[in-house]
Amino acid sequence: MTAFRLPATTPGARLLGLGSTQPANVVTNDDLAKTMDTSDQWIRDRVGIQSRRVVGDGTLLVEMAAEAGERALKDSGLEPSEIDTVIFASCTMPSPIPNGAAQTADRIGISAPAAFDLNAACAGFSYGVGTAAGLIRSGSARHVLVIGAEKLSDWIDWTDRSTAIIFADGAGAAVLGPAPDEASVGVGPVAWGSAGDLAPTIFIKPENNALFQEGQSVFRWATTKIAPVALRAIELAGLTPADIDVFVPHQANLRIVEAIAKKLRKSGAREDMRVADDIILSGNTSSASIPLALDHMRADGRVASGDTVLLVGFGAGLSYAGQVITFP
Repeated sequence: MTAFRLPATTPGARLLGLGSTQPANVVTNDDLAKTMDTSDQWIRDRVGIQSRRVVGDGTLLVEMAAEAGERALKDSGLEPSEIDTVIFASCTMPSPIPNGAAQTADRIGISAPAAFDLNAACAGFSYGVGTAAGLIRSGSARHVLVIGAEKLSDWIDWTDRSTAIIFADGAGAAVLGPAPDEASVGVGPVAWGSAGDLAPTIFIKPENNALFQEGQSVFRWATTKIAPVALRAIELAGLTPADIDVFVPHQANLRIVEAIAKKLRKSGAREDMRVADDIILSGNTSSASIPLALDHMRADGRVASGDTVLLVGFGAGLSYAGQVITFP
């Protein structure tokens, strides 16, 4: 038997750069109230959203993905030629073929990377970060661009109050690279899983290709099951809840975000732990919501270099994933 000559591995991965983009078109609650039985106060009370961004000019999903990816690359200080892998997390590609990753890489000018799509819906970015870190740690990749991008407006029935008030468009991206030593590792192990028995709670209706969500069932599941996933991610990183400076969960619903944060604080997280609330002005952008929220928190001065950040994604599948990162 011939032994393989395995590539040199690294202690782990770290975040090198971050970027995001949103459509310019803002849709307020009052705008939606003109076409359906709802109101600004009704929407704020139930999901906490005041406005959302929706593509209104025909922009393609891969165009948004490329813009976010280019911004993350610039932030990392790397050139496109230094990226060897592109992971495109999305559940709203208009067609499964061709994939979004290769198209996006080509638009950015990344030559011949490994490029694949990943569909874990709202957990997609966390799945992508976990996958990228594993590839880097094993020596299979060196610099990985992870993009979460969604054009949910293509898959919404805009007369359906249960979904039209929630979902939106956008893209966020991160560049990951190798940590030079154990002290520099900035991406913890991923805690992930699924609940396939609950797949019927979020799906695309075949009769009109529109998203359906059983809101109350998803709310109960998320407020019950996701805090333990977050705590497991903290444990896998060798930390305690008190070590977390910033909590960035998927921006599904402000009430869900608040409920999970409350449970973390009851488990030892600090009262001054900063919690992402990007849902208020961005809506639910599925796999894009975590990098969008993180980038917006940086712009607002709510997260800084060296902060210990807990990411947790959860959604259709049902799928979930979380990890602790050190903000670059």
